[in-house]
Amino acid sequence: MTSNIRNPLSTLKSNLAAARAAAALLIAAGGAQAADLNALIWCDHSDPALLQPFEQANNIKVNVKEFEGTGAGLAIVEQSQPGDWDVMVIDSIDVPRGVEKGLFEPLPEDKLPFADLFPEVKMDKSTIVDGKRYGITEKFGYNTIGFNKTKVDPADMQSLASLTSDKYKGKVAIYDYYLPVIGMAALAIGKKTADLTEAELPALKAELLKMKANAKLVGEVTASQTALATGEVDILVGGGEWVTAGLAKENPALDFSIPREGAVLWSQSLAMFKDSKNKDMALKFIQYILSPEGQARLATSSCYWGMPSNTKAALTDDQKKVLRFDEQPGFLARAQAYPAPNADLDKKMQDMWTEMLQAK
Repeated sequence: MTSNIRNPLSTLKSNLAAARAAAALLIAAGGAQAADLNALIWCDHSDPALLQPFEQANNIKVNVKEFEGTGAGLAIVEQSQPGDWDVMVIDSIDVPRGVEKGLFEPLPEDKLPFADLFPEVKMDKSTIVDGKRYGITEKFGYNTIGFNKTKVDPADMQSLASLTSDKYKGKVAIYDYYLPVIGMAALAIGKKTADLTEAELPALKAELLKMKANAKLVGEVTASQTALATGEVDILVGGGEWVTAGLAKENPALDFSIPREGAVLWSQSLAMFKDSKNKDMALKFIQYILSPEGQARLATSSCYWGMPSNTKAALTDDQKKVLRFDEQPGFLARAQAYPAPNADLDKKMQDMWTEMLQAK
């Protein structure tokens, strides 16, 4: 997300409000109407700089509706009529949820640039179901350590142990989202995010409490990012390029690390609805977003920056530097996927997170 370092909170809200206003205008009366292309999207796709070139090239209008989180997106679909939506942005790990509900159309792999994607973010285990591919990763990044390199020793940020060090007590903020931060806690104690079971919960809770004891605050995206941007804290647990890249122009001191223990990989995919009334244009949209030009615009969206999945993204040298583009192979080698607990373990993890938040 972008921000003005002097007043990041107001600028963040202004940017998000502008994006939502643009989305509201595009969807006219507030519902998905039969139109050229109807897209359920995250806020990074509302950016006119991303949409307008596609609209002009195809002489159409893209109607967008923003949502946050897969559950919210699927709820919108359930309240809509078949054919209301053409494409959807979804967490790559959640593509099977849409497939299980019979929502998505298999994608034609020969018409999409799979050969150009970073191999580690193709997410075949999630985007392929029963031998058919239903999603293509468009953007990714890391929940890791964001920091101010003029206020901390960057060498310390190469280890997750720094998050619980007395050296940085009271200088830390924690991003208030349980799955990625639990994933970071798992990496800190030498556990793999994919192998977490109920047996690991006591050790994970102990690590989270150590992080909390060092933290000045635990906050959602805007609060935690603002704390880092304004200097209220020097370290953000769960931050990454999605926080620091958009702020780099105003504050080049902000950076992120992928520590030696690893980081938690997030990725988002595009899927096409089986009941789309405009599958040809839906495919064109997906092809555009995955093109070098579309990837550069999506990666540097006004809502939040992230790594393009296409290695041929048409980023400038400065943009690549901010995103640490050339370092991605090493980063990806150390990254692990979001924890993907079953419903019972997920509830226990949420309860553990709540207990951590309430701890004095």
